[in-house]
Amino acid sequence: MTNLSVVPASKPARASDAAPADAGSASGSDSAAVSARGTRLPPNVALYVLASITISFLAASSAPTPLYAVYQAEWGFDPITTTVVFGVYAMAVLLALLTMGKLSDHVGRRPILLAALAAQAASMIVFATADGVPGLMVARIVQGLSTGAALGAIGAGIMDIDRSRGTITNAVAPGIGTATGALVSGLVVQFLPAPTHLVYLGLLAVFVLQAVAVTLMTETVTRKPGALASLAPEIKLPRAARHPMLVAAPVLFAVWALAGLYGSLGPSLARQLTGSRSEVLGGLSLFVLAGVAAVSVLVLRKAATRTVMLTGILALIAGVALTLVSIRDSSPTGFFVGTAIAGVGFGSGFQGGIRTVMPLARPHESSGVLSLLFIVSYLGMGVPAVIAGFLVVHAGGLTATAQEYGVAVIVLAAFALLGLLRGGRDRAAVLHGERVGGNT
Repeated sequence: MTNLSVVPASKPARASDAAPADAGSASGSDSAAVSARGTRLPPNVALYVLASITISFLAASSAPTPLYAVYQAEWGFDPITTTVVFGVYAMAVLLALLTMGKLSDHVGRRPILLAALAAQAASMIVFATADGVPGLMVARIVQGLSTGAALGAIGAGIMDIDRSRGTITNAVAPGIGTATGALVSGLVVQFLPAPTHLVYLGLLAVFVLQAVAVTLMTETVTRKPGALASLAPEIKLPRAARHPMLVAAPVLFAVWALAGLYGSLGPSLARQLTGSRSEVLGGLSLFVLAGVAAVSVLVLRKAATRTVMLTGILALIAGVALTLVSIRDSSPTGFFVGTAIAGVGFGSGFQGGIRTVMPLARPHESSGVLSLLFIVSYLGMGVPAVIAGFLVVHAGGLTATAQEYGVAVIVLAAFALLGLLRGGRDRAAVLHGERVGGNT
């Protein structure tokens, strides 16, 4: 869920952005021959294919959300199990990002994407045939590993094709995927038969079609040695990025913790507040959060980084505060309005956090800095959700846990706001195209 594809692109093999069809070929003549035969997709089409893979992978990650109530009714597990199943996905994505995020720079984009699509297809089969919690756990782990492996290759591949359009595509596609998966899954559960099979078989068909499209794409990088060495995680935080990281880390952790809450316990909250057992409502809260986040990225894409960060923090605080009041007063309308405002905070906060830190990293430091941002984000997504599940079962229940969770998110956002205000404009990162420390 979420913009996970913001990866620094490796140096493309083509001579310039004006000739993307030649990128990554073994030689110019080979590429010309391939193009002449008409067996490769045009660059614009390839960009849409890559974006569609991000959307489908993130849709698959959120598709189980409305189904957790069905699984819980059939298999009789408690809320902590739901959050653990959710949390292992986040940890698997994090592991894959840290170990396989740079692999496509060495072996090529297409081999990684084809392997990831095959693994995603396998996870859909495991989901569709699961008859208990162990099956769900295995499916989520495989799904997380394949998603983490693919997102680096997708993000870099999109940037190889078109850097300016790729930046926006990388930021918007995850939110669209997360929102779509939650809503469509809820509709399938509500209105169609065999939802625990149909949802995953439909996604399986999508992955097969995307694999065919990937085989028709032109490779955008030339293979180079060092594939095994690239699997070693590399996390670095240069001195220039340390203060901005202190500002960005709390809000990154907070926005992804909020996403974790909606992805694991959001359906239960929505049904409790509305008094309805509708599975569409179960996916609607995550749809609203992620959908508004995607829209906010588009609306604020040209705003100053400091403005984006400030907007994200304030919207996060206001949205979560309204949501907490609505939960206390049992107001479903207020809950969804607060969720929408928090969605602005989610999209702007994540975008602002990335743009606050990444411009201050030199090219050879970018992958390590980005890995650290991913660690903060995915720890925020997975760990608090599991703790919340434990508290629901062994402490104050769903409502009290949601309120405590929301207060923690607000406190983290307040720390980020304090750091941003104390840092001043001279410490804030700049927009793409301005110069910082020799980087553009």
